[in-house]
Amino acid sequence: MPAHDWTRVEAGVFHDFHHEWISEMKRALNGGLLPQGYYAMAEQRAAGFGPDVLALESQVEERDAADAPSYLAEEGGTLLLAPPRARIAVETDMEYFRRKQSSVVVRHISGDRVVAMVEIVSLGNKAGRAAIRSFVEKAAELLEKRIHLLIFDLLPPGARDPHGVHGLIWEEMSGADYEAPAGLPLTLAAYESSLSLRAYVEPIAVGDTLPDMPLFLEPGAHILVPTEATYARAFAAVPARWRRVIEGSG
Repeated sequence: MPAHDWTRVEAGVFHDFHHEWISEMKRALNGGLLPQGYYAMAEQRAAGFGPDVLALESQVEERDAADAPSYLAEEGGTLLLAPPRARIAVETDMEYFRRKQSSVVVRHISGDRVVAMVEIVSLGNKAGRAAIRSFVEKAAELLEKRIHLLIFDLLPPGARDPHGVHGLIWEEMSGADYEAPAGLPLTLAAYESSLSLRAYVEPIAVGDTLPDMPLFLEPGAHILVPTEATYARAFAAVPARWRRVIEGSG
């Protein structure tokens, strides 16, 4: 299913779809994609940030984080250790990112460790200078705490984010500019946070098929989120009256 032009409808319609897509991704993650010992929850809070989906690790056993990829590969869902393929892959300078690190202790939710978050950028996140700045600062705070992020920005850039939300996050974290490729204004971005920060970016346009995206659980270890499949199921739940408007057929 192609990415749609969500500017055709009011914010409430996108919010309704947003909520359904969150639920579909959570069900997919908990339905066998996440390795044993990991689970996803919707709309929790971590580091002052209210993400759409959290991936958490059960604290049943104490394990050495350096051994995480090897033990995860033996339990539950398919964990990929090779770097993901992406149209754009960039990495921060290690020393620059190390200077940005926070000494705050890792947060826990319900006693379990937060390892990753998924966020769908909403119209509210881009509603004003303060809103978009708050989103970027909170995303940066999480990355500095070694929490991996997956962000879907399906709303066109504006004056406050001329290259999308990823452009602002990347500038905040690396000091480098990101320029969206011509004709590809929408952005899907996965962030792998370790001693340096890596971003795997898929710029797309309205009408393009949504690529599956990596969600990192540990440095060097990720799963693939079925982006297109979950998007299609969520879009099918949008009322027909609004689907016609979004698709330009009514």
